[in-house]
Amino acid sequence: MIEFEVELKKWGNSMGILVPKDKLKKEPLKVKQKVRAIIIPVKTLKVKDIFGKLDLKIPTGKLLKQVDKELDSKFSK
Repeated sequence: MIEFEVELKKWGNSMGILVPKDKLKKEPLKVKQKVRAIIIPVKTLKVKDIFGKLDLKIPTGKLLKQVDKELDSKFSK
């Protein structure tokens, strides 16, 4: 089995993928040999997708003060 990420390329009225040569060294594949492909889109997570989605029960300022207090106690020894 060969697994890798690749971009779809326009190929006439269709789309296609190219299998990198270094990946082909792992399997003895030949031209016109049938293979099975499973296409899974790669999703990228962007900050704008998660910004404002955290439901914090404690105000941010209070949370930051707690973190500072905990860090001070750990590093002041």
